[in-house]
Amino acid sequence: MLDYTLLKLIWWLLVCVLLIGFAIMDGHDMGVGTLLPFIGRNDDERRVIINTVGPHWDGNQVWFITAGGAIFAAWPLVYATAFSGFYFALMAVLWAMFFRPVGFDYRSKVADPRWRTAWDWGLFVGGAVPSLVFGVAIGNVIKGVPFHFEDNMLPVYTGSFWALFTPFTLLCGVASLTLLVFHGANYLQLRTEQQIAQRARRVSMVSGLVLALVLAVAGVMVSGMEGYRITSDILVGEGISPLTKSVLHQTGAWWSNYERYPLIFLLVGLAYAGIALGLIATLARRGGIAFIGSGIACAGIILMAGSAIFPFVLPSSSHPDHSLTVWDCVSSQRTLNIMFWVALVMTPIVVGYTSWAYRVMRGKVTVANIQANSKSLY
Repeated sequence: MLDYTLLKLIWWLLVCVLLIGFAIMDGHDMGVGTLLPFIGRNDDERRVIINTVGPHWDGNQVWFITAGGAIFAAWPLVYATAFSGFYFALMAVLWAMFFRPVGFDYRSKVADPRWRTAWDWGLFVGGAVPSLVFGVAIGNVIKGVPFHFEDNMLPVYTGSFWALFTPFTLLCGVASLTLLVFHGANYLQLRTEQQIAQRARRVSMVSGLVLALVLAVAGVMVSGMEGYRITSDILVGEGISPLTKSVLHQTGAWWSNYERYPLIFLLVGLAYAGIALGLIATLARRGGIAFIGSGIACAGIILMAGSAIFPFVLPSSSHPDHSLTVWDCVSSQRTLNIMFWVALVMTPIVVGYTSWAYRVMRGKVTVANIQANSKSLY
């Protein structure tokens, strides 16, 4: 059995990997859905756009499901507390995502333009709402969530639904939405041609520049924001209660990791390097490289946010001492150890079959393909 401290760190990294996988794989599906009513100017063009992600979107959601399952199993207190506090927001995500399977499967079953347009906007909702809400949720994690634990370790959320939406958290939501639109536009560059690809390139340029600006503004806001810092000793290698530590709530605390470990600034560089690569490749009409660039940006942004708040996973703004960290929100050593070996086997399998599926179904989707296979494609 692996060392408990090492397992806690491994599962922090694995959750980051799963979130990155979700952002890259399911993120471009959501970005494409968000762009569908705007880049597609007629029914054939919209069917082209839908069929770029049609063979893959459901498989890509494995990353979303696995990330949620990993948080439930590895960080049960985080799962219980976050889903209590973000209940209505996550229900909005769930209901928005219902439009995706139904929209993909039923949109082209009826030739009525009103029917198809309605489902086009349904797919827009299924892409845009989760993209926005996930960013708002991350913003609330950085800002701190008002919760505490009762004596029986029952989490109690003391905020409200509308309190989740503040200028900073909405800015994070805009950053998330813009990132996935950038990623989706780059994917459309890769998989389409002519007018659709040209419109995707224009969207990519605008969204990439907006993303770079929004990240800079968010960084300035975080530098002046109250963060959290552990001020007591904590036994990282033991199974401990989250109520046995002292946490200080102070301005600028989120920059302490960057001051202590300057190499973390490389993650900021990674995010901006990905954006720059995406923009430069778009200008050069290299859709594949642009898609890789926005994927790098997804990884850099997630790692940048996670490293800034480490070891916190879900800080409490109302009771800072009850904040959840990597060291005290986890399952038992045995559970983490079993899950580690399962993940070690299953993750390469998921990556392998996903890569195979994309390789087999590679190539451009064109209007001619749609017209020649109008009964068999989405």
